[in-house]
Amino acid sequence: MYKKILKKIILLIFLCIIYIYVLVINYLPDKITIFEGENISLKTFFGFTIDAEKEVLTVSANTGEKTINQAGSEKLTVNLFDKLFIKNIDVSVLPKTTVIPVGNIAGVKLYTNGVLVVGMSEIEGKDKVKYKPYENTGIEEGDTIVKVDNDTIHSTDELIEKVNMSNGEKVKIEYVHDEETKECSITPVKTDEEEYKLGLWVRDSAAGVGTVTFYEPATQSFGALGHGITDIDTGDLLNIASGEFVTANILNIKKGENGNPGKIQGTVEEQETIGEISKNTEFGIYGKIQNIASLNIDTTKEMEVALRDEIQLGKATILCSLDNQNVEEYEIEITKIYKENNYNNKSMEIKITDEKLIEKTGGIIQGMSGSPIIQNGKFVGAVTHVLVNSSTEGYAIFGDLMLKQSKEVD
Repeated sequence: MYKKILKKIILLIFLCIIYIYVLVINYLPDKITIFEGENISLKTFFGFTIDAEKEVLTVSANTGEKTINQAGSEKLTVNLFDKLFIKNIDVSVLPKTTVIPVGNIAGVKLYTNGVLVVGMSEIEGKDKVKYKPYENTGIEEGDTIVKVDNDTIHSTDELIEKVNMSNGEKVKIEYVHDEETKECSITPVKTDEEEYKLGLWVRDSAAGVGTVTFYEPATQSFGALGHGITDIDTGDLLNIASGEFVTANILNIKKGENGNPGKIQGTVEEQETIGEISKNTEFGIYGKIQNIASLNIDTTKEMEVALRDEIQLGKATILCSLDNQNVEEYEIEITKIYKENNYNNKSMEIKITDEKLIEKTGGIIQGMSGSPIIQNGKFVGAVTHVLVNSSTEGYAIFGDLMLKQSKEVD
């Protein structure tokens, strides 16, 4: 009796250990990007060993942390108990980078690949009957229509034109759902206005204001916001075809308070182009600066991007512009650091401590996303979120995450 129970316990423990090893193996990435001297953060388990092809991997005797102090490409080999090959990990080692923290408010204009479906509604036909032409087609809110009858769609106007040209005959729709391209057919409905409609509400662009985080003189590239731009209706990250950064005119600042975040209200109409946006990601928006003069950048403020081990709890500052004029520096405190976080834009917790900024804004407000954070003369990250129930507290992203994303754009 006891032997049977013991065998079951041993089997259960064995299966749990196997499960842990499988999880660790699945968790290991296929590729990583680091800076020279940055610790390689890979969660492993007993028996895993990591070696480098070119013998450039150094291991700290005290902590066991692994680093590479040589820019270029490297391949790490993961083995189990030094005998069983598990996988290779491609490593891109970037040279230490210098940037100019910016802090200017700017306007963002994004244009999607195809048109984004943001809603659906019944259509009353000319016969006074209500129809749902999109029903049973598979199209959902958040999908992107990219082609109609094999013709590429770039804007809502093009979609309207193609549907009206159908004269009520079925049209073939090609759309993207969860990164998978699909097809369906829809019969448009004729309305009293002699127009043909699909019952789909769509959008082909988005606009707003945010803060420019950094400018890298060596590549003339920039990063901003620290988080991606999502569609207001679907909540999905916008898949963009192109975009532009423009100067913005601040109209008003709505002061935030606990439970009611504030915001910077501005306009991007009739403003000057700063540069092109090439990528909208969870870690910010990125592109190239074409008109450097429009940002009034102080080129003497170029500084290194801090490695995560250099970031400390305690005092730091942020840069932001709140009056269409000068960028000002305000005091904050870094209260928590999540060193191993490579997966979202909540790398640090911060708190606004500058009474002058609190008086102006109540703390962190919408539009301040992307405000660069500086500590000990180095760029360490950018503001990304405010805590709804505490307007002076929020999250920030590591600067290295933004720079790595920027390099992927290049």
